[in-house]
Amino acid sequence: MPEDKNSHTLNTIKAYGKSLLAFIRRRVKNDADAEDILQDVWYQFSSVVNAEPIAQTGAWLYKVARNKITDKHKKRSESLIEDLFIDNDEDSDEGTDFTAILMPETSTPETEYMRNLFWDELFIALDELPEEQKQAFVWHELDDLSFQEIAELTGEPVQTLVSRKRYAVLHLRKRLKQLYEDITKY
Repeated sequence: MPEDKNSHTLNTIKAYGKSLLAFIRRRVKNDADAEDILQDVWYQFSSVVNAEPIAQTGAWLYKVARNKITDKHKKRSESLIEDLFIDNDEDSDEGTDFTAILMPETSTPETEYMRNLFWDELFIALDELPEEQKQAFVWHELDDLSFQEIAELTGEPVQTLVSRKRYAVLHLRKRLKQLYEDITKY
């Protein structure tokens, strides 16, 4: 039976390896990160396949890859966060102060704590969104993909993606308002 599982693993790697790597590369900044994530996916696959059979292998692999990419974003320290806190209808500098707090030139234990707190709260709030809105926000803001690139990946119209991201931003503004107020009052 172990030979059967090994051949299943090798056949799966041959069948999905190139397309899975291409999928990951489109969503991360560099090839090294993409290869690390792919390695993590294969490691998780080899662990699970030995324990239980997977009904839809391809869907499972892409879901794990998406989760690993999201985990990678949680660790990132830079982002395009201005539109979370600047209301386009108002002329204010609120977002600028918050960005300076989250991404200062020098790092201290306090700024690291606030940055980690922000990322934790952001990803909790993102998980509350419908998957389409969450993905539109993550791809555009964290992966730095243009709406046109996202449209090509998903087959969705650009305007639909813009709308999904807008709803995500509105939700995130509402959810992160208290954190924003707590951080900026000091």
